[in-house]
Amino acid sequence: MVKRLMFEKPLGMRDTLPFFYKQKSKARRKLSDAILSYGYSFMDTPIMEYHETVGKVSATMDQQLFKLLDQQGHTLVLRPDMTAPIARVAASQLKNSEFPLRLAYDGPVFRAQQTEGGKPAQFEQVGTELIGDHSSYGDAEVIALLVESLKQTGLDDFVITVGHIGYVKAFFNEWLGDDQGTIDTLLNHLYRKNYVGYRETVKSLAVSEDKQETLLQLLTLKGGTEVFDSSRSLARNQSCMQAVNELKQLFRLLQQYDVEKYVYFDLNLISHMDYYTGVLFEGDAPHIGALLCNGGRYDTLLPSFQLNTSATGFAIHLERLVEALHEQEDEERRIGIIVDDDSYTKGIAESKSKRQKGYAVLLQHVDQIPDVQAFQQALAETIDFTKSGGASNE
Repeated sequence: MVKRLMFEKPLGMRDTLPFFYKQKSKARRKLSDAILSYGYSFMDTPIMEYHETVGKVSATMDQQLFKLLDQQGHTLVLRPDMTAPIARVAASQLKNSEFPLRLAYDGPVFRAQQTEGGKPAQFEQVGTELIGDHSSYGDAEVIALLVESLKQTGLDDFVITVGHIGYVKAFFNEWLGDDQGTIDTLLNHLYRKNYVGYRETVKSLAVSEDKQETLLQLLTLKGGTEVFDSSRSLARNQSCMQAVNELKQLFRLLQQYDVEKYVYFDLNLISHMDYYTGVLFEGDAPHIGALLCNGGRYDTLLPSFQLNTSATGFAIHLERLVEALHEQEDEERRIGIIVDDDSYTKGIAESKSKRQKGYAVLLQHVDQIPDVQAFQQALAETIDFTKSGGASNE
């Protein structure tokens, strides 16, 4: 048992090897620069939070929380997202600050996995929270910043799918009334993008064919601005009309930011985060097989911390962004300096000089190099002080 566990990791955890670590750092830096350019301020929160506060409002399923007890017997959780902890801070230490608050973060979050299915239990999020702006201008700023941030990393092939949770819920309330069990089932199918299951559930309902057809037409509300007119014909209650008007206003603002080409509308978009109340969105890029980023408006989370204000924001899954960029290992100018006992002092001086010029330098004693030729091939340049004059190989 001990030998088997020696090289294994806990379920869902993974090691970050040097090349991937370097690419993460590069992407993180570019994301941060873009976010800072919009006037956001970075902050951090503890990795552990109380289950009674952050844990319960995080919208992460209880079985996905990593729980532990402190010495006082309080149940703690490893933070499952960054939004709830920042909401806690905004409602306490920042409640007397000038609003709107523009906050940003970068850090690991933790969600336990029940089976080994390739999903990470720990991953890094970079994101923003715009707290105290109730308008479509705030929603537009956040989406525009998300687009600009992704572009700054070098990613250009991606789509931001935008929906409105208010439309979906009002649509179901209009056509299914108080049949909450059926509504929950349909919402779950939409969240999982199980459209076959959605259709089968609708067809099994004891309702008229016209009502079934209307419920099925919800799945067609995807595409460009043409979905606005189509959505009006399916539901005419005030809440649905308001949601569509908000999306139309949002699109006009995104056009002014010149990011509309990245936007796709899907009016049956659902998030697993149940605190979203209005516009919500998620980002996809080719070949990564999972969401690249997500976000939206959440107007009920902060009141749960006794701060009566709304907010909107986004989170980027950093590891998936690096995978989407699929960059090859770039050529860095690492220089190797090979020394022996007689040339060690000279090698130190040369290393110091090179490092001051911005180079990464490996100073290595020849006795500790198993294969000198392989060592030289792994570097952009080597200087061998064990040879007369310090021969250079490039």
